[in-house]
Amino acid sequence: MRSIKKVALAIDSLFENLTLLSLVLLVLVVTTQVVTRKLFNFVFFWSEEITLLLLVWFAFLSITVGFRENIHMGIDSFTHHLPKTFNKILDKVISASIFAFGLYLVVQGWEFTVLMEESTLPATKMPSSVGYIEMPITGIMICVYALLQFFNVDTVRYKDMEEGS
Repeated sequence: MRSIKKVALAIDSLFENLTLLSLVLLVLVVTTQVVTRKLFNFVFFWSEEITLLLLVWFAFLSITVGFRENIHMGIDSFTHHLPKTFNKILDKVISASIFAFGLYLVVQGWEFTVLMEESTLPATKMPSSVGYIEMPITGIMICVYALLQFFNVDTVRYKDMEEGS
């Protein structure tokens, strides 16, 4: 059991690091694009395409981290007044709904990825599927987190962050 947890944490850390890396690369590419345009009246032909891909990857990977940290939107002010047993059932329904959303991303994302496999992006000549493959990847991770949360496994890794505010 301990080795499974170690592997799961390694995969989880990989996704989190990919999210951070995509954000850093996004900032670097956009900064380079702005500087070269303003100072040299020149823009790298690939910069807009890479910016768009990094933005999409960052957004989808961030969704995964958000579900893991349980920071998606909720209406606690309303449910706070309901009985605890109802809230426990509601939590299960929410986890099942999140799982269904993750499954939707897996199925639809895979279909888009396969559909776009043949075409290429104009500037970088990469397959267009690069812009869609993160959907099923995100869906798989959301399904995993939803299942863990359904069975009351705490997936939150940064518990102390909100207490400091």
